[in-house]
Amino acid sequence: MSLAIFDLDNTLIAGDSDYLWGEFLVEKGIVDGEAYRSANDVFYEQYRAGCLDIAEFLRFALKPLSLHPTSELYRWREEFIEERIKPILLPAAFSAVEKHRHVGDLLMVITATNRFVTEPIVKLYGIDHLIATSPEFQDGRYTGNFEGIPCFQEGKVKRLDEWMTINDYDLSNSWFYSDSHNDLPLLQKVSHPVAVDPDETLSRFALDKGWPVVSFR
Repeated sequence: MSLAIFDLDNTLIAGDSDYLWGEFLVEKGIVDGEAYRSANDVFYEQYRAGCLDIAEFLRFALKPLSLHPTSELYRWREEFIEERIKPILLPAAFSAVEKHRHVGDLLMVITATNRFVTEPIVKLYGIDHLIATSPEFQDGRYTGNFEGIPCFQEGKVKRLDEWMTINDYDLSNSWFYSDSHNDLPLLQKVSHPVAVDPDETLSRFALDKGWPVVSFR
């Protein structure tokens, strides 16, 4: 059984769930509006430029989880999925997932965005396996910290290697779909890298390497 791995943000969905969650928190008045939005914008631009300090970003992004009861967080998350995520699901992404499901590949999403935000999105695509950045959870609450290796850039490769060791998989005849040059470390490891609506850097790299370039939009 081959691995068919998908990035989430701007690949399976037409937007960045991490960024959109931050915007949602601002719009609902859950965080300090302008200050939070300004920082969220800066971090997103750093991500797009490939110079994001992932630990610094995670301290920012996970802090709101530590300030509220989980019951409130889950209620807000349900609203977020309905209002901001379901409208940007992509029929072509569902088709790509189903193509791999039909031939018996094991489906996985691997994403830098934390599991709290991404787990319900991945379930909408019927995908059971998710590797994501892990928020720390203790005594019934999120702490604002993260556990283990952030699932970002080379961290995606390390986290996937850990998963494959535990589950006795390898990358033989594997696929990885992504939009971002931040995913080049993993794209270069798999048998079949696919650039999906790629950013400019990934587009140039894919053209040079002769990788398929597709659109889910």
